[in-house]
Amino acid sequence: MNKKLRKAVIAGNWKMNKTPVETTELISEIKPLVKDADCGVIVCVPYVDLEAALQATKGSNIGVGAENCHWEKSGAFTGEISADMLKTMGVEYVIIGHSERRTYFGETNVTVNKRVRAALDNGLKVILCVGEYLEQREQGITAELVAMQTKIALNGVKKDELKNIIIAYEPVWAIGTGKTATSQQANEVCAIIRSTVKNLYDTASADAMTIQYGGSMKPNNANELLDQPDVDGGLIGGASLKANDFAEIVKAASR
Repeated sequence: MNKKLRKAVIAGNWKMNKTPVETTELISEIKPLVKDADCGVIVCVPYVDLEAALQATKGSNIGVGAENCHWEKSGAFTGEISADMLKTMGVEYVIIGHSERRTYFGETNVTVNKRVRAALDNGLKVILCVGEYLEQREQGITAELVAMQTKIALNGVKKDELKNIIIAYEPVWAIGTGKTATSQQANEVCAIIRSTVKNLYDTASADAMTIQYGGSMKPNNANELLDQPDVDGGLIGGASLKANDFAEIVKAASR
């Protein structure tokens, strides 16, 4: 982390977990544990839990995000939720391009870009996910792939809009597998993302960009990962569903 240049942010990605009642209970546990955090704290929850999360986080330092949004304002898109709907609710953040959306639901670099554009146009802040599969890492194309994903996702994004974007590096082989990139591997790819932003915009924009690591960050490895100069926080999966574990990671980012 380099807090002199940019903000550290810990965001929980709850995925398809928790009912509204359970959401209220978990956030009630988390709130007192993170109230003095010296980093951004966000919980990204399923659509059905958003209202409960917004109510439970009122008056706290915890932001609320959704896990996806559609690029159209309305229309014949059964099962989808628009950025406009999220903004109207009072949601502040949205995850876009998560590896599970890409793997299981046909998300492409082009649709990621369309969703990013829709979110920004509706005043949402974006947590943009990029990352490679194991075979792509083994083929030695991680740098090219992650740079390409970043470039396409940011197509049409103006420099003054970057302040509303967080990028999360998610090695797909480390999502939900228990495997974690080494701190050096995580930092190397976060640095590649930062270099890509620099080439697209400028040094100041790259230095100000919060880049998270999103592959099985836990209390026992958070300090080591967050000690890396280009790792500015985490997009937390399983550990975000346990109040004490999530709070420990927030504590690590608050140092």
